[in-house]
Amino acid sequence: MMKQEMHSKDLSPDKSWTLFLDRDGVINERLVGDYVKKPDEFRFIEGVPGAIAGLSNIFGRIVIVTNQQGIGKGLMRLSDLEIVHVKMLEGIHAAGGRIDKIYYCPHLESDQCDCRKPNTGMALQAQKDFPEIDFNKSIMVGDGLHDMKFGKALQMYTIFIGQNAINNPLIDLQFSSLIAFAEMLDARF
Repeated sequence: MMKQEMHSKDLSPDKSWTLFLDRDGVINERLVGDYVKKPDEFRFIEGVPGAIAGLSNIFGRIVIVTNQQGIGKGLMRLSDLEIVHVKMLEGIHAAGGRIDKIYYCPHLESDQCDCRKPNTGMALQAQKDFPEIDFNKSIMVGDGLHDMKFGKALQMYTIFIGQNAINNPLIDLQFSSLIAFAEMLDARF
């Protein structure tokens, strides 16, 4: 397990909490220098569907927040993204997990829209859709500092996923994978 900035005992989520998950690099294998544009390019990180099933037993809400500028670049269509997400949801559901909703930003980074992480538009839309979401009882799990900035802007607890530990005040805990995070919470999967 990686060095942790805070002790895991400081974290005890329950059904009143919301889990925000980034997609690429957390749920599925990231395509370096490219985008997951079609279903056959989507590959779960080993063990993630089961981990999400375990996390589904802990958290009241689980949502995905993902930047998808491949759409804005014209490399894929919205319909392509939706087909990829159907495949992802089928795999998660087959393992006994759930995702309550997927939020995505199709815009280019240069567009400076409110929905692109680290901006908080996707989280604010989630809270509008699910008014019970309390950002002080929410966790953002991501593999980039833009994910950590997104979480901290709303005072969420932040979990950084990555093979190499980094020292940054935006990160509350670090794990090598979503599976390791779920195991720390003693999620049953």
